[in-house]
Amino acid sequence: MGRRPGRRTARVLAVVLAAAVLTGCGDDGYEPSGPFRPLPEGAPPEVGPPTSQAPVPGQPAEPGSGEEGGDPNVVASGLAVPTGLVVLPDGSAIVGERDTGRLLQVFADRSPARELMTVPGIDTAGDGGLLGLAASPTYLEDGLLYAYVSTATDNRVVRFPLGGTPNPVFTGIPRGERHNGGGLVFGPDGHLFVGTGDAGDPVRAQDPNSLNGKVLRIDVFGRPVGPTPVYSRGHRDVTALCQVVVADEEAQEEPIATLYATDDATEGPDAVDLVTEGADYSVVAPLIEVPAEEGGPGGCAAVGGAVFLGALDGQRIHAFALDGTGAVVGDPEEFLGGQYGRLRTVVLDAEGALWITTSNRDGIGTPVEEDDRVLRILPPSAAGTSPL
Repeated sequence: MGRRPGRRTARVLAVVLAAAVLTGCGDDGYEPSGPFRPLPEGAPPEVGPPTSQAPVPGQPAEPGSGEEGGDPNVVASGLAVPTGLVVLPDGSAIVGERDTGRLLQVFADRSPARELMTVPGIDTAGDGGLLGLAASPTYLEDGLLYAYVSTATDNRVVRFPLGGTPNPVFTGIPRGERHNGGGLVFGPDGHLFVGTGDAGDPVRAQDPNSLNGKVLRIDVFGRPVGPTPVYSRGHRDVTALCQVVVADEEAQEEPIATLYATDDATEGPDAVDLVTEGADYSVVAPLIEVPAEEGGPGGCAAVGGAVFLGALDGQRIHAFALDGTGAVVGDPEEFLGGQYGRLRTVVLDAEGALWITTSNRDGIGTPVEEDDRVLRILPPSAAGTSPL
């Protein structure tokens, strides 16, 4: 009987320590160093409402059309492994290069790309670097961008205005030589979903006390939404997150989001998970499986009736039609097969067009002179042509 209080104390301490490990945000005892010191972020850039409507992109180019001037799909070329991409309210996009940390503004009318800044402190060992980008839900007011980056010691989420100082939002996600994750997306409630990888150790993905192999949910300050930041677990490498948001304005109900996560496997088929809170995807079957030779998912985009996947190894875009329950129906479509090499990030804009980045200068692909490129196309699928 005399030992029970000690055991209870030990259990309480264990819970407290686990919560501390999972908190990971930049406030509780974190001592920032190097380029991520909490300096003033600077004034937000000039932002405003959308201007003119973006031009309608062309249909997929014929194989071998090559040159940017003759290819209506190419809006920017000469980049180095563009990975993060976010579409701004004015219809342009900000693209982040994985290895250099550069951010460039790319325009739908094919105007020359404009270099904006370089995110400091990036460590590109393995598949790390500047991986994901997301715009603040209140971007028009604060001009803030969020980025998922690898440093020499961890993976983390930082935020900054263009030209400002990156400040830590959520830190301490263990990094590895592979499977560093990088997916970012804001839900309709303003909370941020963060996709991480298992850092090469699948056991971590199943461990609820690890940040690896998870979809995390945090607020804009990096604080967990709920008891811990872990929203789902058992993932292998969540390189991208995308969602479909349904809002019934007449009923005045809160918008409902369906969240999807790419899951890049080392062995076996790659997957897309339909993410639900508390689920363990080491045992839950994926929504979509893609054979390894056709996959290597780098990005995803979702609209009411379809999910689009960029395929690195498969060098194509997969389009999966969905029914009203979110289940896959019919056979998947494929397009851009072999035309632009390895295809990574896929983002939908308000006109229903897909922004796609190539990844041919990543040390695996076979680049041509114009690589890497940013594409903007209307998907040749009835499921993807409706505006969001």
